[in-house]
Amino acid sequence: MAKIEIYTTYTCPYCHAAKSLLARKGAGFSEVNVTGDPVARSSMSSRANGRTSVPQIFIDGRHVGGCDDLYALEEAGELDALLAS
Repeated sequence: MAKIEIYTTYTCPYCHAAKSLLARKGAGFSEVNVTGDPVARSSMSSRANGRTSVPQIFIDGRHVGGCDDLYALEEAGELDALLAS
């Protein structure tokens, strides 16, 4: 299975939706909650090419984007291959 990292906040519905999709896929992930943590948010933003919104998702170190991007990969039939790598 791929190494998945997801940056989130407590109240973000998109974060919950992204985690739900990954859970349905049976994909384990590590979660970094950036709520009230400017250092973690800054690190996330640096890794995500300046993006400051959550979630930001990385699969095997590759930035795949946010929730909409994750669902777009699923709809295009590309997510399973990324998760299997």
